[in-house]
Amino acid sequence: MAEKDLPFDIESIVNKALEELNGMDRDADLEKWRLKYFGRKGIFADLTGSIPKIEQSLRPIAGTKINSAKRQLNAAFEEKKKRVSCGVEANSEIKMNFTLSGLKPDYGSLHPITLVSREIVRIFHGLGFGVHTGPEIETDFYNFEALNMPVDHPARDMWDTFYLDSKRKILLRTHTSPVQIRVLEKLPVPLRIIAIGKTFRRDAFDASHSPVFHQVEGLMVGYDITFSNLKAVLAFFLRELFGPEIKIRFLPSYFPFTEPSAEISISCVICGGKGCQTCAWSGWLEILGAGMVHPEVFRKSGLKDPRLTGFAFGAGIDRIAMIKYRIDDIRHLSFNDIRFLNQFR
Repeated sequence: MAEKDLPFDIESIVNKALEELNGMDRDADLEKWRLKYFGRKGIFADLTGSIPKIEQSLRPIAGTKINSAKRQLNAAFEEKKKRVSCGVEANSEIKMNFTLSGLKPDYGSLHPITLVSREIVRIFHGLGFGVHTGPEIETDFYNFEALNMPVDHPARDMWDTFYLDSKRKILLRTHTSPVQIRVLEKLPVPLRIIAIGKTFRRDAFDASHSPVFHQVEGLMVGYDITFSNLKAVLAFFLRELFGPEIKIRFLPSYFPFTEPSAEISISCVICGGKGCQTCAWSGWLEILGAGMVHPEVFRKSGLKDPRLTGFAFGAGIDRIAMIKYRIDDIRHLSFNDIRFLNQFR
């Protein structure tokens, strides 16, 4: 028996399918065509299912013809699909227009913490400050003792500490101040540096507190460094960061590693100092803690020259970002909500 004895005319089926395919110029029509010929209940599924019903000697011929036809039509379908997706019809002379605007690709954005950190580094680079980092897992010596907080010092209660190993006194640093000690141990004076990094405290995770947050620490040490130098540097920094129109206030405060110490506030950027809910109707926002480096810190760092003086300061980068970008909940900085992050493109 020969090919002419097959119960179906595979050539006629192919010709008809190609004729239908050539007349199509829409994706929806192409999908209907594909289902008609190659779907689970399509023409070729029926042809394949009919093979066991024909003569034994014709089955190999039928299978070969069906597979060859499927390959031919599949190739034609893929080519047609490409042409339709490019806007080029099979029976036209329309060319692709490369002058048309393409689809705008989606792209990411920098996190507000990154934006503020880069801005801080830019400002202090302009003042000649270098940037240093330190380990996030610290020892009790660098985190407390070298900063004039010996064991049982009441000031330690100001920091709710995560201890990893209480016997070996290993902990997650509660501030970036330990970088001060590590820098003073290694670098010659005079020096001026800032340190930026994560810090950790056992705080509740709510609208204004987070167990993981970011700080910037500054240190300037040399000869004849005075509180006036501290005020000049911080005033320049804050006006660069928040604008020249802000007012700056220094109030006495206490930190065990600085003496004298000060709390620095800026006029509220939300209400312009008139009083609002953000500033608790005071017109001021606390932004920095600072002071002259305590002599005990120099001694713990191995510096014994009595002529050395210096100042240090620290600020929460998360708080700066919330003030600068009018963010009302610190948790937005951790949730990775794309709708929130897209605002900072």
